[in-house]
Amino acid sequence: MSDALVKEDSRWTYRDYREWDLKEGERYELIYGAAYAMSAPNAYHQSILVALAAKFYNFLEGKPCKVYPAPFDVRLFYEADESDDTVVQPDLTVICEEKKRGSEGCRGAPELVVEILSPSNTAIEMDRKFSLYLQAGVQEYWIAAPEEKVVHVHRFRGDRVSTHIYGVGESVVSDILPGLEIPLQPVFAE
Repeated sequence: MSDALVKEDSRWTYRDYREWDLKEGERYELIYGAAYAMSAPNAYHQSILVALAAKFYNFLEGKPCKVYPAPFDVRLFYEADESDDTVVQPDLTVICEEKKRGSEGCRGAPELVVEILSPSNTAIEMDRKFSLYLQAGVQEYWIAAPEEKVVHVHRFRGDRVSTHIYGVGESVVSDILPGLEIPLQPVFAE
């Protein structure tokens, strides 16, 4: 990637982002036009991702909602002319509205996103994304914390936020996907 990408004063759009000549495995997110490099996740992170993705996939089979694992572009503030400047890649993205499913990724706020904490994504990043997802209209934001073996489920209703923390002996549930119950013991198994 060019050195221009790391300049703090650079502001990028989705149109720019699409044209970057990235090396294999190189990934970036755009947040309000600023580019943030993403590191490859570790094996435990990927194990949790696969376990959650399988549960979501099996539950959603035959239903209108679909789950997409990273890397998958989510254009939170979609503009058809590609002038939008925020593109994130949550670990899991659940999209229920077919019109939001584009060939390039998600066009607008998905209904549910899951992020898995790892050494490469800090609490600061998760706080930044919390604000982004709230502002964009995401309905549920899950943060899986492998070290603590918990999942924080943030439910957004307008400006109201409710949070529930599910531990390893419990099953995490979703308000927007009634009937979904994911036991956390096997998800966090090492």
